[in-house]
Amino acid sequence: MMFVFGSRTKWFVTVLAVAAMATGSITAQAQSKRQRRETNVNRQARINRTIKDTYTHRYEVAGGGGYLRFRSGEYLKRNNEVTWATSGSYFLNPKLGITADVRGSYGNANIPNAFALNGQFRPLINEYMFSGGPTYRLRMREKYAISAVVTGGLAIGNFSGGNKGVASETVGMWKSTNRPVITAGVNFDYNFYPNLAFRFTPTFVGTTFVGTSAIGPLATGGHDVGTFQTNIGFNMGVVYRFGRIK
Repeated sequence: MMFVFGSRTKWFVTVLAVAAMATGSITAQAQSKRQRRETNVNRQARINRTIKDTYTHRYEVAGGGGYLRFRSGEYLKRNNEVTWATSGSYFLNPKLGITADVRGSYGNANIPNAFALNGQFRPLINEYMFSGGPTYRLRMREKYAISAVVTGGLAIGNFSGGNKGVASETVGMWKSTNRPVITAGVNFDYNFYPNLAFRFTPTFVGTTFVGTSAIGPLATGGHDVGTFQTNIGFNMGVVYRFGRIK
């Protein structure tokens, strides 16, 4: 009888022990889930604070260098140019801003032998552009942002400086004039800190320089020919943000 009672007692104790361990395991799992939920909530709150801190800056300045594939004359092949660009933006709200842009580009025109005079086959040319327009942030994240910018303004073309006194239109290039220009680009920003980022910008530059209908020694008898030139390239550099939108 005592043997049966002892067996039942051991069995009962074993059941209680198993139940206690199961209850403890369930409680531990519930606590772990609550902790994970709290951790996720805290993490999301931190990310939201960083996003707000990053994109509520009032001012943004950017600068760097890049590359432009430029069309230097109506009948000339495109040439490669090294560029620099700088811009400043004033943000009306976290998404919409007004940008002023200044850039320059330098290269050598590709002059065919048939057009060349005085041995000037690859004369140095340069352009400077001053423009302004809207910037709009398409995506704002903790580590990156994507924005679009479109500007319009004035382009200053110097196409005769490397020709040793020969007019640029004589060798098939545009005239050295000031003409309207438009630019468009998409900024890809990688944020190091809320106020500091690396920027890469594929860019489009639409110029309206004019040439002449006559090329070579008889160029003085031609008339001006205007076209819309599409030039593409990229810029990259750093972005610094400061001030606060109130």
